Amino acid sequence: MITKTLKHGLTLAFVMAFLTACSSSSNTKNDQPQGGTDTGNGNGAVQVVEISNVVYFDFDKYDLTAESRAVLLAHADKLKGASVAVRWEGHADERGSREYNMALGEKRANAVRDFLVTQGVNGSSLETVSFGEEQPAVVGSDDASWAQNRRVEVKY
Repeated sequence: MITKTLKHGLTLAFVMAFLTACSSSSNTKNDQPQGGTDTGNGNGAVQVVEISNVVYFDFDKYDLTAESRAVLLAHADKLKGASVAVRWEGHADERGSREYNMALGEKRANAVRDFLVTQGVNGSSLETVSFGEEQPAVVGSDDASWAQNRRVEVKY
């Protein structure tokens, strides 16, 4: 029961963080931070919206959640027509064998790449790599730590 409550809490926190992401106004596109997308607001100023560079996965899964798809759609808009190489790094929590977690991290990274390609991003500019359990975002052997370690990160 606590696991389910914690999972829902983390999901809600992620959604809230995504919806209330930092933004600022700028008069030029050159002030745009890396990882951001600019949107015109109709008065000549450019609004910068941060895009999360991490998508999270459920335990032992590599299918994309609704929250992950929303983040990836923003990345797809940024990457369409761009000539930049992007690396998607798949990760897993510490449960399972090293080999299993390497394969799971690869499946997660490939799921992200495949989704972006279906959105019109050039697949040849997308690299995937798996680190399995080798590079945890959070050190710990509890549900909260594991939830943060089941992820794919983008490196521009």
